[in-house]
Amino acid sequence: MKRFLIICLAPVLALGLQGSPLRAQSAEDVERLEHRAEDIVAAMGGEAVYGEVFTDQFVEAVPATQFTAIQGQIESQFGPLIGVDSVEAVTPNGANIAIRFERGLASGQFTLENGEPYEVTGFLLTDVRPIGDSVEQLLADIATLPGETGVLVTSLVSGIEPVAASNADQQFAIGSTFKLYVLSALAHSIAAGERNWDDVVHLSERSYPGGQLQNWPLGSPVTLHTLATLMISNSDNTATDQLIAVLGREAVEAELVAASHSDPSATLPFLTTREMFVLKSTTSVDPGEYLAADLDWRRDALDSLGDVEPEMADVMAAFTGGPNLIDIEWFASPTDIARLLQRLAALEDDTALGVLAVNPSMSDSMQGAWDYAGYKGGSEPGVLNLTWLLRDDASGWQVVTLSWNNPEEVLDNARLEMLGMRAIALASAPAAD
Repeated sequence: MKRFLIICLAPVLALGLQGSPLRAQSAEDVERLEHRAEDIVAAMGGEAVYGEVFTDQFVEAVPATQFTAIQGQIESQFGPLIGVDSVEAVTPNGANIAIRFERGLASGQFTLENGEPYEVTGFLLTDVRPIGDSVEQLLADIATLPGETGVLVTSLVSGIEPVAASNADQQFAIGSTFKLYVLSALAHSIAAGERNWDDVVHLSERSYPGGQLQNWPLGSPVTLHTLATLMISNSDNTATDQLIAVLGREAVEAELVAASHSDPSATLPFLTTREMFVLKSTTSVDPGEYLAADLDWRRDALDSLGDVEPEMADVMAAFTGGPNLIDIEWFASPTDIARLLQRLAALEDDTALGVLAVNPSMSDSMQGAWDYAGYKGGSEPGVLNLTWLLRDDASGWQVVTLSWNNPEEVLDNARLEMLGMRAIALASAPAAD
């Protein structure tokens, strides 16, 4: 998953974001930049002509309709646009900008042409930080999402009430967030002396994207640490299946129980990613029969899939036409996920925590509020989960997890991502207020 908020604002906004060589800014430069910052906000509010503020090249890359959609996306989470909060000149034609919304502060950069009429050549927002938000407002906004939602923002310190909770004990399909169970099973196996992070295995599994290991030759040597890092930071499916093969399906299933999962049967047998792809993209096993069957029948059905090789086109079709059999998935409640992360954190395994922290999926400024930030998310059409493990020395470990399921329509990932940023800001980090 890409970094938050940058993806909401589209990488194409960075086109033309180039400044003049760094040198002292004159009073005229600063005044010009401040004037154009006001023009940018006026264009956002519909009070200035878009094509008269931005260059033709920018308008071609980012049409006014896209610009307006981005504006609406931010306002849907952070309230109405207020105005320019601050402008900091960096070069004669480039500046940092902060734009105030009712419940948020959007920060980024913009650049101008080197000469008249000094139109805006580049504009990129890299962070939207919640301010003046409340748990009640957050939960109310989450409740407006179509489908089923669950959220838990809580300390892992015993006896402390959650900051925010809604449907925290309900089971949700969680997509690739299930890979946290594989990571925990691996870390506990290593803690028990059964394996080491630097053990080398040879690739024997092959799944489907995302990831990259599906393109590597079978037999390629790779360490358990590398497999875990790719599984978590890049959600590599082949790396995941390889780790399940190394650990054994039974060991990962045992991790569900050890982590006090409230309903392990919902996720048994514990699917590999390849098995999930095959079940949803072929008719090798009838989905209705699979869902209605007992555990032994399901295990036999999975064993029968070993030689089934769906075409990539069929796999892609199964995951691009809207939600598809989201009952065939991995399931956990927000509370289950918090228990799992509590169990993982209790190991105090710096390597496992380092793996989880490779891609924290938050802006640098939000990450700076924490001593540690780790992340894993999961998605397929109709399924979305965002989960963070956070720590600050003052208040200890925190978990923020949000789930959203809807079997009827594709989900708006960016919408939940912004809600996730708000949830993080409401967790008890001193700098998040």
